[in-house]
Amino acid sequence: MELKRVVVTGLGALTPIGNNIEEYWEALVAGKSGGAPITYFDTEKFKTKFACELKNFDPLDFFDRKEVRRLDRFAQYAIVASDEAIKDSGINLDTVNKYRVGVIWGAGIGGLETFQNEVINFATGDGTPRFNPFFIPKMIADIAPGNISIRHGFMGANYTTVSACASAANAMIDALNNIRLGHSDIIVSGGSEAAVTMAGMGGFNAMHALSTQNDNPETASRPFDATRDGFVLGEGAGTLILEEYEHAKARGAKIYAEVLGGGLSSDAYHMTAPHPEGNGVVAVMENCLRNAEMKPEDVDAINTHGTSTPLGDVAELKAISKVFGEHAKTMNINSTKSMTGHLLGAAGAIEAISAILSMKHGIVPPTINHEHKDENIDPELNLTLNKAQERDVKVVMSNTFGFGGHNACVLFKRFDE
Repeated sequence: MELKRVVVTGLGALTPIGNNIEEYWEALVAGKSGGAPITYFDTEKFKTKFACELKNFDPLDFFDRKEVRRLDRFAQYAIVASDEAIKDSGINLDTVNKYRVGVIWGAGIGGLETFQNEVINFATGDGTPRFNPFFIPKMIADIAPGNISIRHGFMGANYTTVSACASAANAMIDALNNIRLGHSDIIVSGGSEAAVTMAGMGGFNAMHALSTQNDNPETASRPFDATRDGFVLGEGAGTLILEEYEHAKARGAKIYAEVLGGGLSSDAYHMTAPHPEGNGVVAVMENCLRNAEMKPEDVDAINTHGTSTPLGDVAELKAISKVFGEHAKTMNINSTKSMTGHLLGAAGAIEAISAILSMKHGIVPPTINHEHKDENIDPELNLTLNKAQERDVKVVMSNTFGFGGHNACVLFKRFDE
């Protein structure tokens, strides 16, 4: 069976540094940080008092008050980003075969704020179980693609992948394979997360995962820097419209990139820590290259997982050096989490968008906030430090890894007929 080609025909983003694709890309190239003090709740007693929240986002700009009450923030974000991507794709919603349009989404946690608030309300009450009737449908992780499909009438495959911070990349790989095998013409894919909550911040603080540099929230996310002390929590959503090539060509769609392949692996090592030698990361990148039928020397740039954790950054770069050898020193390697923070289940989507736009514009966004060299990191690697770099990028890789040892890797190619 000959696999069908899959291309990207639409993009949408809602991020801590930009509320649409244009704003997001401009901020990436400029090296803008999304880190700032938390505004959603009182952080006086929290170890970490900052995050990468959305800026100037009002759900009433997109939904009526009844809809807002029925949607957790993570679902709101998913719908807004997907609306942008669907519009960007130019899909004719009146004529497209909606039975062959699906939504495969990623979310690591789902409606955490809804769960938190409902449990608090119950715990502080008199024991009577007075729960909001929308408690469960607001909270469950699969409700985001459900709402996207309801909004647009898409009746194809519809579900959520949950693999912690690899969720959106897992969703894109599932979407790729669904179209490759001929099951769908179009899949709306990506991820969303809204974990900047009391439970989210408290939980990640308890496991010592977050940076605590409260005096410097703008520079706290510092991948590859010797003084990094944990990731900065972010929120938002990213959407990619994946489409079968002949279908896209027939309707005259603009094409951003071709999705060459995807790889998956497991660390099988620890609940939260990566293998120190990056064994699972080596495997996922090799699996991705094999699936895409590409050689290591074909890759021009890698958007790393690069969370700004002491162990994770070193393990990933060791793995890159193992897979790519001397070619690793010729590539551009970057971490856009230095600007957006870590969007957990949405990270793979917004980072894939950055990777695709780097091919379109010939610019690799920087890894900002780097001041101190880490002696455990090969100094010959080009980590695209502090300033965007112009480059003719033809093939780009995007890495995402999740707690539990989940690894996902996607490879994109600049589109050529």
